[in-house]
Amino acid sequence: MDDLAIDTSALLEGLSEAALILAGGKVVAANAAARDLLGGFIRGAALRDVISHPAALAALERGNNAAEGVELTGLGGLRRHWLMRSSTLDDGTSLIRFLDRSEARLAEQMRVDFVANASHELRTPLSTLIGYTETLREQADEIEPATRERFLSVVHDEARRMQRVVEDLISLSRIEAEKFTAPTEAVELEPLIEQASESARRMAEERSSPIVCTIGDGLPAIAADRSQILQLLDNLIANALRYGEAGTPVTISAQAEGPMVHLSVADQGEGIAPEHIARVTERFYRVDTSRSRSLGGTGLGLSIVKHIVERHRGRLSIESEVGIGTTIHVFVPVAGS
Repeated sequence: MDDLAIDTSALLEGLSEAALILAGGKVVAANAAARDLLGGFIRGAALRDVISHPAALAALERGNNAAEGVELTGLGGLRRHWLMRSSTLDDGTSLIRFLDRSEARLAEQMRVDFVANASHELRTPLSTLIGYTETLREQADEIEPATRERFLSVVHDEARRMQRVVEDLISLSRIEAEKFTAPTEAVELEPLIEQASESARRMAEERSSPIVCTIGDGLPAIAADRSQILQLLDNLIANALRYGEAGTPVTISAQAEGPMVHLSVADQGEGIAPEHIARVTERFYRVDTSRSRSLGGTGLGLSIVKHIVERHRGRLSIESEVGIGTTIHVFVPVAGS
């Protein structure tokens, strides 16, 4: 191998993205990333045997420098997305690079889904509000007092539902804006558990579900944002009461485990099927849409919990068994650790 070939090979291997060199319609060199992506024996292969993408082939065969790139889908997996760029080298060969855009595309899809889901969550109660208020306005003299009160109650409930969704969306936005700043304040967890339990007492009494707290001796302070940890507790306790079986307890536990404090909230209810567990922290994801809405859920509670835990550099896990119940585990660093 001559010095030029050695330099070219070193150049390719030094690139982080998949890259190959094309000459006369054939692959004359490829780095390890390209071989992993396109096949280990692509050197010497015709371009058409390596890339079966009409738009990419057309761009390369025209011989133009595809500085703007050509989008490719499916290489290395159905959900993988790539931007292929080509440039002509001094010796007339072409350098082809494949930039992985899978994460960017996934993030964009998540943004699109989020906007669509948020619009849907707000549109449904808004339609109800418009319908009932139009009826009240146009038929005010014909509606009996009892019916009017029922209509006004529906309007109030739907307006409150919209308010909860908007408040949760604002919370998510604030948490995400702060996600790169880890909290450092030393916060005592036990008083926050007591405060959140007291806030949930009315809901607990309505469902005849006692809130049982088990706090380990000498529980250390955690490095935390006080208001966000309280919000996390409020969401976990409300979820446990909402989806636990009426008349069964909600159990809150907290104890030190090495450099972390282990907080758990458990209910005794229907539980979550295994195929849903990985997705219940997604925004607006519901295992049972109609039941969640009827119980007042916004579909954002566990997503908020997940983002709070991530901001605190902690860890979240969900343990559930259908027909038995669900336990949410949260691990947060001890202050000063």
